[in-house]
Amino acid sequence: MTVNANDKELYTLLERIFKEKKEQFIPGKTTVQYALAVYDHNEIFEAVKSLLSGWFGIGKYASEFEKEFSKFLGIKQCILANSGSSANLLAVEALQLPKGAEAITPATTFPTTINPLIQKGIKPVLMDINPTTYNINASELKKAFSKKVKLLMLPHTLGNPNEIDQIMEFAEERDLHVIEDACDALGSRYDGRYVSTFGDMGTFSFYPAHHITMGEGGAVVTNNEELSLNVRSFRDWGRACVCPVCTIALDPNAYCPLRFMKTPLPDYDKRFTYITVGYNLKPLDLQAAMGLQQLRRFPQFMQKRKENFKKLYSELLRFEDYFVLPESLPKADPCWFAFPITVKEKVPFKRKDIVNFLEEHRIATRPLFAGNILRQPAYKDMDCRVVGKLENSDRVMKSSFFIGVHPGLTEEMLNYMIETFEEFIRKVK
Repeated sequence: MTVNANDKELYTLLERIFKEKKEQFIPGKTTVQYALAVYDHNEIFEAVKSLLSGWFGIGKYASEFEKEFSKFLGIKQCILANSGSSANLLAVEALQLPKGAEAITPATTFPTTINPLIQKGIKPVLMDINPTTYNINASELKKAFSKKVKLLMLPHTLGNPNEIDQIMEFAEERDLHVIEDACDALGSRYDGRYVSTFGDMGTFSFYPAHHITMGEGGAVVTNNEELSLNVRSFRDWGRACVCPVCTIALDPNAYCPLRFMKTPLPDYDKRFTYITVGYNLKPLDLQAAMGLQQLRRFPQFMQKRKENFKKLYSELLRFEDYFVLPESLPKADPCWFAFPITVKEKVPFKRKDIVNFLEEHRIATRPLFAGNILRQPAYKDMDCRVVGKLENSDRVMKSSFFIGVHPGLTEEMLNYMIETFEEFIRKVK
């Protein structure tokens, strides 16, 4: 990173702080996190510079991040939001589907993938998942379809791409919208193309657990200009002023004549004219400053995630009599968020036994998000349509968990994880 003379003292101070901060890994004492934000003095330096500029709202860093993120994915538009959950809400809002419409989505999910549907009066049509990919089977979509279905809301679970070519063919034949929830899947490809770029819109999360972080944050991406303008309006209170690159955001002292041109209200400032019933779902510019540095490091993060997944898979394959290990499709190239594991039936232990053992040995685990969403207290009376018996989703709820593959894992940590699995299997044999 190039640092000018005026900023050198600050940069050197932060660099020294981070060097002093490094801790030694002690097996059994230091927690091996399932996810971890990997950052250093460079991200903090850019965030502090943004703060010191005196402009806290969306500004030049956000504009630059949107441009670079779009370029990375090979897509036309990126609209930053304050979280992946907000990105999902904005994507659903932008479509302006009629109340009573239906949306096909998996039963094994994260709450804020399905919540925007409920909030907008769209009935979820819940499909079961494949027990090894943790995504829907595209061949089963016909069973879920009805004339009321207008949308496919599909997460690429834990970074594992859906069979998106078959899904898009199904959608295009029936004139359906597709939102790809890629919050877990930055860097994952299908048939050589990044997920999030196939459907009408894709969504991302920059929460600390995810592939890159802004502390919090999210994004909607699209090739559709009209949808991008809708997203910006809903994100920014519903206002009519939705320029992709805002002159005032880049320079608060600038004059923008567009504010008073072609306004829906005669002689009224477009920045205070409202064309949708919107929200305030913008991030801070300091978050985008951090995100830019993260994005520039992402190729290394991506490579490390893939290496970590490969090592765990090759070692845990010895225990396939006990565990169902994850699989990806032939055309898929996942950048895994985590390593999912399902405890097989008729083995001498339950999920709680292996999870408790790992946690006692300071290896963090998590269930596969909400599992079968219908089993969650908030959703047990949800107005939805269910396709089939959701047996695999119930099985995930009962027997699945995941461990980390994040780029902060060292070789020593990975070896300790594998040794701990070995120790557990020796005890239960």
